[in-house]
Amino acid sequence: MPSTITIASNSDQPLTVNRLGYGTMRLPGPDVWGEPANRPEALQILRTAVENGVNFLDTADYYGEDVTNRLIREALYPYPSDLVICTKVGATRRPDKSWVPFNTPENLRTSIENNLRTLGQEQIQLVHLRLMGHGAVPLDEQLGAMLEMQREGKILHVGLSNVTREELEAGLQLGNIASVENMYGYAQRTTLAHAHGHNPGGEEVLDLCEKHGIPLIPFFSLLHALPKQLDTIGEVARRHNATPAQINIAWQLHKSPWILPIPGTSSLAHLRENLAAAAIQLSAEDMAYLG
Repeated sequence: MPSTITIASNSDQPLTVNRLGYGTMRLPGPDVWGEPANRPEALQILRTAVENGVNFLDTADYYGEDVTNRLIREALYPYPSDLVICTKVGATRRPDKSWVPFNTPENLRTSIENNLRTLGQEQIQLVHLRLMGHGAVPLDEQLGAMLEMQREGKILHVGLSNVTREELEAGLQLGNIASVENMYGYAQRTTLAHAHGHNPGGEEVLDLCEKHGIPLIPFFSLLHALPKQLDTIGEVARRHNATPAQINIAWQLHKSPWILPIPGTSSLAHLRENLAAAAIQLSAEDMAYLG
């Protein structure tokens, strides 16, 4: 099981990171809005993650709003030379905490400038274009704007998020796609809907990602989505003296060398559990039992 993964491996500026990242979505307050319930712990989580080898952080300026970007900067700036901070654009938040598209070329430029400012960077290493709005703004217009900002040097690599197989295939025709971020976990291997709307799953794009050498970065890999599967993962967890959440992470790492898990948490104790999951070695029998 490889311990690292390379993003944009077909470019002249690839990014190699350790194969367990950290997603910051759980750091803000309830509904991914407002300041953390425990700000010192949130800052310590970010520092502890990096101190323990995590060098891939996933964020977005619409987490909070701007809460996770500001926390990252406060905790880690000046950034370690090997740290990759990945952000997302294509959405924004309303005061009622709803999630709405923000994906015209002008919107996307505004978001990139905001991320650069709040993170204190001159260039963002990796940006995922999150697709929302059911095609109200054509993919070629959205991705075209991203590729233009890449040519300007504001973005190093462009990825896609929340994409169907057809959208990924279309994106690959338009430019180099460095990574894909879709909902995916042991209990979420098909297209599902959740509080933020319809989300394509990771399973439908994984083979395409593998074929093109594109890391698949799973988000929101909650185990309780399909409770009937918990008995199975629970049995494997007992064999390894681990938690089902840890086995979920280990399953992602063993499923494909092109998967880069980014489990998030607002608890320092849970962060340490997640980090320990990277050391769990699942056997072929374990993987077969998990199905």
